[in-house]
Amino acid sequence: MKKIFCILVLVALTAFSFNACRHRPSGPDDNKTPDRPRGGARGKCVVKMEKEGGVYHVPCKINGMEMKFIFDTGASDITISLVEAMYLFKQGKLGVEDFIGIQEYQIADGSISEGTLIRLHTVEICSKKLTDVRASIVHSTQAPLLLGQSALAKFGKISLDYKKNEITFE
Repeated sequence: MKKIFCILVLVALTAFSFNACRHRPSGPDDNKTPDRPRGGARGKCVVKMEKEGGVYHVPCKINGMEMKFIFDTGASDITISLVEAMYLFKQGKLGVEDFIGIQEYQIADGSISEGTLIRLHTVEICSKKLTDVRASIVHSTQAPLLLGQSALAKFGKISLDYKKNEITFE
């Protein structure tokens, strides 16, 4: 049953990819040199956040692929859309063996949605690296990338400087 579900998800991902395959970051500043994190693997690591539309975006690497996530303390998990899932799959960074199952979750407006649970091999911010992280694929091509509590808690102590738009991982 799990294999049938995975095949169905992959077929759906493939169908969406023909019309909407892109990966983040995207936009007019794609050629701009990104802000580089400061700090070492053992010490503090400071990352410049980008404020867009009232939310803060944090550069991350998911299974080695660079993406921008919304820093969302209200989200319980890392979430990605079908578009990002398909991109990771096409790049060989997400495989059938990484699909765990289906989970229902409550979104900010109180409604219940269904997502596909996956295992991310690595989540990297600055020099900090997590392995075997659970995440969800939101069954929408328009869903934002959310960096939620399940990952943030594993990074340990985090501090924010909203005046400098920086996040520090200790």
